[in-house]
Amino acid sequence: MRLLLVEDDLMVAEAVREGLKKHGFAVDCVCSGTAAEAALLGDLHDMVLLDLGLPEKSGWEVLRTIRAAGNDVPVLILTARDQVADRIRGLDGGADDYLVKPFDLGELAARVRTLARRRGVPRSPRITVGALALDPATHEVFYRGERHLLPAREFALLRALAERPGQILSVRQLEERLYGWDEDLASNTVEVRVHHIRRRLGQEVIVNVRGVGYMIPKDR
Repeated sequence: MRLLLVEDDLMVAEAVREGLKKHGFAVDCVCSGTAAEAALLGDLHDMVLLDLGLPEKSGWEVLRTIRAAGNDVPVLILTARDQVADRIRGLDGGADDYLVKPFDLGELAARVRTLARRRGVPRSPRITVGALALDPATHEVFYRGERHLLPAREFALLRALAERPGQILSVRQLEERLYGWDEDLASNTVEVRVHHIRRRLGQEVIVNVRGVGYMIPKDR
């Protein structure tokens, strides 16, 4: 899942980005309201984490612009404003959730997962494709009766494929799901993670369609 974090405090932004990376999310950061609106024109992000006190355009203005354009991307407000009136304004203005700073990064990750489920992921936490099952809440993977715990990025890659069984995802598509804009990638980063997953679960779990990308067959 690719998130857009809109936060003008660079220390807070870095802490949130690094914390969410450990939970398997790709996070892009911008530090102003106008930059946020420009980033959202690309339709790359699955969710917006929005501060309210931003330069150039406030978070309130960004939220209003998003909803006025008919964009239904989930928006989670992250702010130090803890007044009930601000919470009501944010939720009535189109935000999907509201979290007051300082917050626990584990709770933030849980709220992101909850919003994702509300937006179309099945109510059951597990994603099942044949003998393969993934639990997003615990990062457990069950394959042919065995339980595995994968690192966050490997779990995220496997999840991206398992959510689209039978569909080939290119290396570029997988990179967009796993990494933020400012992360340096080796040319074979995705291939290395696929190798690690296969070494744990078995060579057959992910199919390589040469020259196209990777997939998990529907009947795996």
